[in-house]
Amino acid sequence: MSSGEGSQPYGYGVGLYGSKFLHELTENHRITGIRCPKCKKVYVPMRQVCGPCFTAMDELVPVASEGKIVSFTILRFQFLDPETGEKKPVPYGYGFFKLDGADNNFQHFLEVPEDESRLWIGARVKAVFSDKKTNSLKDIKHFTLVE
Repeated sequence: MSSGEGSQPYGYGVGLYGSKFLHELTENHRITGIRCPKCKKVYVPMRQVCGPCFTAMDELVPVASEGKIVSFTILRFQFLDPETGEKKPVPYGYGFFKLDGADNNFQHFLEVPEDESRLWIGARVKAVFSDKKTNSLKDIKHFTLVE
């Protein structure tokens, strides 16, 4: 390609557990984890092998769509979203969340309230699910503070 007007179709396979995770997220607005049979840690998103134990995992477990903020940042620089081609409204947040029932952190967008001082490490948040099904992590619009 030399003109820059061509396209290259591609796809990305998320694997067996990724497919199960996305199916539950999209169809049921449910977050699913996987539990290690040895150390009992629950991981979201799911993976095949427990990192600390090197043990294969196959027990799927429900995980709450609520949790607490572990870390976050507020972004004020506007950019074009590569998936939509639209400008991302600012400010917006991005954070790591420890969901109830999970042992690792889950990262996603965070809604920034009018009073930004209400955001703090340890604050309770919940997932806000999108009405539009995308079969991707975008089926969670963002996390918002629990009132």
